[in-house]
Amino acid sequence: MRVVLHLVLLLSLVIAPSWRAQASSYVCDGDALTARIDRGAVDAIGIPNSVDGTVPGSFVVLEWRDLHLQLPRTNNAGAPSFSDGKWWWDLNDPQHPGFKLRQGAGRAQLIACDAAVE
Repeated sequence: MRVVLHLVLLLSLVIAPSWRAQASSYVCDGDALTARIDRGAVDAIGIPNSVDGTVPGSFVVLEWRDLHLQLPRTNNAGAPSFSDGKWWWDLNDPQHPGFKLRQGAGRAQLIACDAAVE
């Protein structure tokens, strides 16, 4: 019985709508990009720097060109930012988010992004 209960709970988490996610559309380097921030499964009441509701455990999924990136939230102060060490996404200016690709020590390719016009 306990196994069945666990399976039902797991299934409900998988097929339930993603009520925690918010999607935004951008144009980056001439191509459409979709960014979906997921708050993660962390119960983070009282954790400092939870700007815009993002907390450690949150992540962003970026879909751009043939890339599907899932970047964890950084622990940097200020506006939410996400990075896997190679790719970087930040929301200092939500109309023009920062999008970078690290290309070696101290070098990064900046990718121009603008919020999509609805």
